[in-house]
Amino acid sequence: MKLLLLIGVVLLMAWIWRFSRRARMGDGVNRKPPLAPQTDMVRCLHCAVHLPAAEAQHGRLGPYCSTEHRQLAEP
Repeated sequence: MKLLLLIGVVLLMAWIWRFSRRARMGDGVNRKPPLAPQTDMVRCLHCAVHLPAAEAQHGRLGPYCSTEHRQLAEP
């Protein structure tokens, strides 16, 4: 009987310690991962795929996803 009481006290102390630590550090369940910075997206005029504007190949008519598509659309 004393062993069960000792186990109960140890479990209670562990629960109290964990609860107080979580309260000090904030609840990890509600944390959201940091968002990536937003970038402008453009659509390739040849195949209609969307890609970041910084990665697009720009031609006379607009953005393309690759040099090959730019050459095919703008002879």
